[in-house]
Amino acid sequence: MEFKDKQAIYLQIADYICEQILLGKWPPGERIPSVRDLAAMMEVNPNTVMRTYDFLQNKEIIFNKRGIGYSADEQANTKILAYRKERFLTNDLPEVFKNLYLLDIGIDELHSLYQKFIEEMYPLTK
Repeated sequence: MEFKDKQAIYLQIADYICEQILLGKWPPGERIPSVRDLAAMMEVNPNTVMRTYDFLQNKEIIFNKRGIGYSADEQANTKILAYRKERFLTNDLPEVFKNLYLLDIGIDELHSLYQKFIEEMYPLTK
């Protein structure tokens, strides 16, 4: 995995784990890789993965069964979507709004571009 400079590594790993859960690769209720296994896979210090797991436990996305290991919570998908939505609304959207304002892009233009994007990228949904 190639890490970006603008975000802490443990948060980037958390995003990766969340994606794996959302994609169904690590289904809710089933074990996810151990701290050591994920650290080796990501080529990071196990303490970094431990920090990621602590973060995701605090968000109630994963849980630890003593002697068994970490698993995705049964409601992980819902919790991940809520977490990502909150993060987008507080961190990313203000930057988008600033750029819209500076570039003089109106809501109507943005709406039509969004509709076009949805039609091209996800033609069979909605």
